[in-house]
Amino acid sequence: MTANHSQVDQALRHNLFVNQVILAAINHNCPADSKLRWEKQAGTGRILMQVALLCGGLGTRLGEETVNRPKPMVEIGGKPILWHIMRFYRQFGHDSFVLCAGYKQEVIKDFFLNYDNYSNDLLIDFASSSVSLLGGERDRIDWKVVIQDTGEATLTAARLKRALRHIEGDIFMATYGDGLCDVDLDQLRTHHETSGKLATVTAVRPSSRFGELGLDGDSVTSFEEKPQTGKGWINGGFFVLHRSIFERLPDDPNLTLEADVLQPLAREGQLSVFRHDGFWQCMDTPREKHLLENYWKAGRAPWKVWA
Repeated sequence: MTANHSQVDQALRHNLFVNQVILAAINHNCPADSKLRWEKQAGTGRILMQVALLCGGLGTRLGEETVNRPKPMVEIGGKPILWHIMRFYRQFGHDSFVLCAGYKQEVIKDFFLNYDNYSNDLLIDFASSSVSLLGGERDRIDWKVVIQDTGEATLTAARLKRALRHIEGDIFMATYGDGLCDVDLDQLRTHHETSGKLATVTAVRPSSRFGELGLDGDSVTSFEEKPQTGKGWINGGFFVLHRSIFERLPDDPNLTLEADVLQPLAREGQLSVFRHDGFWQCMDTPREKHLLENYWKAGRAPWKVWA
């Protein structure tokens, strides 16, 4: 009984500390006055932000798909779902990524180090020790990619805190490495700018296995992680976040984005919501992978907004 009381007391102290950290970030920073250091895309008027992608999870529910590779490297249409997410962001101009890697992070590094070789036919001349790309350099990309080992067992908020060393601006975008959608990222950014809050989450309406959001206008009033029965809107990822949220958190690998960041922000009225009524689909199970694969094979993948 004493041990149980001790564990509860420790958990309460931890939650109190995290809440104090979030309050300190709120009191110390005002997004409207932030030094944004964003890059404006020439000719479009778009404000570009770096994108942090959570790529370190095990993906155990995908079974044998993730035995030898991390979940974001499971393929849809011959390319990792991570590639699809990055290609989606790039279509809106965002071309600088920080990949928060962990489990099997060497697979991600190998993919990008050898991207051109994997995407094209090759001419290998052993006499001159040269390699040439054939076929017009298919699927050419111009992204800037940081692949950071944030720890194999590190949880989501801790991964984003560790990624700050590679985030240049005060505000950045982030999402999970296993979900696709057709949200308008320009509208998401504009919504966050006008909200005046520390964070914005994209709310979607699919099946109900994810953090359920209580909404009041454009504010999140509660954040319940993975309720038993779902209704209304749920957490779809595709966040806009202020770095001060994470700067004051301890370097604790057990901190989660959902419980230790979003819930306190919602309670303090500092979590804005961007409602998305369009397509959104995660890839947690083989069934969901096959669903995304079928969209791609049929030529009607809603997230494919590029030519």
